[in-house]
Formats: sequence, structure tokens, C-alpha cells
Amino acid sequence: MSSTNNYKISLVAPIYGVEPFIGKFAESLFKQTYNNVEFVFVNDGTKDASMEVLEQLIEEKYEHLRNRIVIVNKENEGLPKARKTGIENATGEYVLLVDSDDWLEHTAAEKLMSEADRTHADLIYCDFIKEYSHRKSTKHEREYTAETKHRYIANLFNLRAYGYTWNKCFRRSLYTDNTIFTPLYGMHEDICLMSQIIFYAKSIVHLSEVLYHYRLDNPNSISVQNIHTRHLASIRNMLDLCHSYKDSHTISPVTYVAGGVYIRAGWYAIVHGYNLWQEYRWLGEEIKKAQYSTRYRSSLLTQLIVKAYTHICR
Repeated sequence: MSSTNNYKISLVAPIYGVEPFIGKFAESLFKQTYNNVEFVFVNDGTKDASMEVLEQLIEEKYEHLRNRIVIVNKENEGLPKARKTGIENATGEYVLLVDSDDWLEHTAAEKLMSEADRTHADLIYCDFIKEYSHRKSTKHEREYTAETKHRYIANLFNLRAYGYTWNKCFRRSLYTDNTIFTPLYGMHEDICLMSQIIFYAKSIVHLSEVLYHYRLDNPNSISVQNIHTRHLASIRNMLDLCHSYKDSHTISPVTYVAGGVYIRAGWYAIVHGYNLWQEYRWLGEEIKKAQYSTRYRSSLLTQLIVKAYTHICR
């Protein structure tokens, strides 16, 4: 398999608290069969020996790749800002944001760039395997194109599509040529980022091959946090994203999903007692303006309850 254009791909990996896993992860990057790969590691102020393990691996086995390895050290600010830093330090035409406790097929970069060479797509997304401690599950993505990207974005927000960054390879110019909102919190930050990338993509291709392994047995993963902590972080990210596009006078990444986000925020505030009404003082007015829709993640009954409560109490 070869690529006429030989596009450069930057594999961007934030690093924090992955000492037991980074060896296998880094090996899967350094053993890529494609020859024009840049490896960007962002040390997000990790407190364990993750960076020492990485440096030792490079020195012992991959010193010949040193001129293609970029290591950025920064204070801990969380996953979203670490990814932002990684993209800003990448130089490839394409970027793949990967997680440093997972691993890639050794042919991942080659197959993605071969598809880029064939289609010149702005965004190429692939299938993947969820890796549990005693089993695995292969996940095949639905088919989306640039013409159906609004449905793709809607499905990200109602969790009917996968929002992960690491199975979506995109042109770096989609990030650098547009104003991209960076969320603050480490839950569903990938949906916030990728919904914007998908929106700005003029061509989208599904590569129906399994190229990525998503580890689900890391006890330090965000996904194992308390459910209320995750709900609150998620809805704050989405509210902040919607607010960042609130004054847009044209169709934006959140045009068809903002109403659902506002309704869900109101529901969380009512049921869990989250202080969202005070934190986002404009939330009540946005809920009142939101249209009922079967496309939202919340049921029509939930939408009715939230809107009624807002009109009466807010």
C-alpha cells in the first residue's frame, strides 16, 4: 500500500497518569508501517513515571525516530487543553488525536493516509475495538457524508454516534482555519471538539476497517468517575459550547442540538439539584425558546416537564 501524496500525519497524544499502559501504546505508534508520521506527546504535568517510561523506550529502541518525535511539557490543565496544545505543535496535514492508554493497529496511519490520498477527504473515520479486561467488542460506525453531517452531529449529542477523537483523522487546517471552542472539562469534551471539526469538514469518508483499540480497564480513566461528576462536567462543556456560538447568525455546529442541550441541563438541574440556573443565568430563557423535538436525547415527556417547570419557576 502506498500514498502518492505521502501526506504527513501527526499522532497527538496527551499523557497523564498512564505509566502502566504507555509502553504498549508508544510501541504501537513507533511501529507504524507508514513512513511520514509525526509523534506529538504532550506531558500534561503527569505525576507518575509515564514520561520516564516513554523516554527510556525511545532511547533503547527508537532513537532513530527522534527527529519525528515532539515532546511538549506543560502544567496540568486537563485533557481538552492538552489536545489543543498538541494540535498547535503538530505539523502534519492530517491529525489523529489518540489516548495514551490505548493502542493502534500498526497499519493505522498507512491505511488512513492511503484513504486520504484516494479521496482527499477532510475527515476520515474508522472502526475500532473496545478492549475490556476479559472480553472485547468490535464497533462499526454508521455511514455519514458531508451531506449528512448535521445528522452526524445530532447523533453525537444524543449518543447515537461515537464522539471519540481517536477514530477521526482530520485535516489540521479544519482546526487552524476556524475558531474552535475548547471545552474546560474532561467529559464529552470529544463530542464538543469533533462536532465542530465535522461541521467544518467539506468531505467525510468512513473507512470501514478496525484500526484502533480502546482500553476500558484503566482504573484512572475519566469514564469510571462518579456518574454525577461526569454528568455535570458533560453538561457544562456542552452549555459552554452552545454559548460560544449563541450569537452566530448562520448555521453553526450547534444549530440543531442546542435546544436539546438546554433541555437536558434543565432536567439535570431539577433532578440532581445542580446549580446550573445560577451558573448560566441565560439558561431559563433558552429553555423557553427551545423547540420540542424527537431528535433530542431527552424524551418528549422530559422536555414538557422541563419547559413547564422553567415557565412556572424560572
